[in-house]
Amino acid sequence: MRRCPWVRNELDQRYHDTEWGVPCYDDRVLFEFLILEGAQAGLSWATILAKRENYRSALHGFDPVSIARYTSRDSERLLGNPGIVRNRLKIAATIANAQACLRVQAEYAGRGGLAGYLWQFVDGRPVTNRCRMPAEVPTRSAVSDALSKDLKRRGFKFVGSTICYAFMQAVGMVNDHLVECFRHAEVQSAGDPAPGRDRFRSVDSRRPEEPA
Repeated sequence: MRRCPWVRNELDQRYHDTEWGVPCYDDRVLFEFLILEGAQAGLSWATILAKRENYRSALHGFDPVSIARYTSRDSERLLGNPGIVRNRLKIAATIANAQACLRVQAEYAGRGGLAGYLWQFVDGRPVTNRCRMPAEVPTRSAVSDALSKDLKRRGFKFVGSTICYAFMQAVGMVNDHLVECFRHAEVQSAGDPAPGRDRFRSVDSRRPEEPA
């Protein structure tokens, strides 16, 4: 069974085989990956993946409503947590991104929330690439450029084009499993919903003022 060559350990394998590239339409999970991909800036994904459960514990399960209410005391709590990346700018960005996420959810209430906003950049369907070698896999695209620009306009931080492209790979907006990887075909099939399926039915479209 062939896998993408970046898989090097059991944690990588579990993530690769069950999550990476699978189309995601759930706001909470999408927000989680926005934060994690931003936290990765300057680091390896393996580092962030190893800290993922610590992030979930530290950030109220990546609930944007809770995070948007964080105060300076919460920031200091996070800066003292050895289980996450203790970078003041990234922690401030996490709070700012939660607030921006709520604004997007409010704007796109009834239209898919955060998921509806993000997936419109690929017209609601995953982009399937057919790369055969790791060197062929892009690190950015015209879509990630556009997404980055619009996220920044909306107040999101740590959302450069390369980060956005990695995010798109993670949540299945683009399928970048190598063609020889057994997951390429499986993920492609996962991107073809059954007739009549509501892609965004699991989206959390709470307004900013609604409780968690």
